[in-house]
Amino acid sequence: MLKFSKMHGLGNDFVVIDAINQQLELSSSQIRFLADRRRGIGCDQLLLVEMASESSIDFKYRIFNSDGSEVAQCGNGARCFARFVRDKELTAKDSIAVETASGVIYLNLNTNGDVQVDMGLPHFAPTDIPFLEEQQDITYSLLLSDDQQVEIGAVSMGNPHAVILVDDVKTAEVEILGPMIENHNQFPERVNVGFMAISNPSQINLRVYERGAGETEACGTGACAAVVNGIQRGLLAREVRVSLPGGELNIAWPDDQASVSMTGPATHVFDGEIAWAMIQNH
Repeated sequence: MLKFSKMHGLGNDFVVIDAINQQLELSSSQIRFLADRRRGIGCDQLLLVEMASESSIDFKYRIFNSDGSEVAQCGNGARCFARFVRDKELTAKDSIAVETASGVIYLNLNTNGDVQVDMGLPHFAPTDIPFLEEQQDITYSLLLSDDQQVEIGAVSMGNPHAVILVDDVKTAEVEILGPMIENHNQFPERVNVGFMAISNPSQINLRVYERGAGETEACGTGACAAVVNGIQRGLLAREVRVSLPGGELNIAWPDDQASVSMTGPATHVFDGEIAWAMIQNH
């Protein structure tokens, strides 16, 4: 039997697996099965807790989208990761260093149950996102068809994000524009797409269409990317409350040379086991 926990960060839900005390190798098709909401367990992403490659780091963190693809970063998942390793007594620390495919991140468990994540520095150079554009800028015009183009901000928070400013997230064309931009040929590794409406300099509403998962209830890196781009545009304060369909996050970017900080909840839903025979058939 494979043991797992079901968790969520503001409705962005995860299957979290201890791969330190369990031996496992999962194929893309097996991950798609586990993420399937009708035939498997069901989740937006699957998270693996692994041994770190260096003694100075506490854990390694791997993230797989529901389509089986591996990605480098997930902010909501990071908060759930921190709560999982504490709840499962894999560590007694309140502050942990975690190795990801995009670098080391630092997770802090607050006394109120929230988790603060040091998300690292944002990256804007097109080659770092990656985004096929010759010159770095705050906004870009992205051609979607012969008669349609949108203005986006582009930033990497360990994964690529495009940010669109909208008047109202309720009427934003998320299901239409999301997949068009996600798969745009200027984003060779695809892109997460954020639709941001500004209420005031310290408050935004946000919906995110995530690459490989579609629209989710919340996206931590998407919230960071939206706030960073809003600050770049001169529209937002350095600390912002982000309202997503699943709840709220606090995002802070103290200055242009600082790491981005994200604070929010992580919720354990249930623990379970699934037979290996079911997984191996996929």
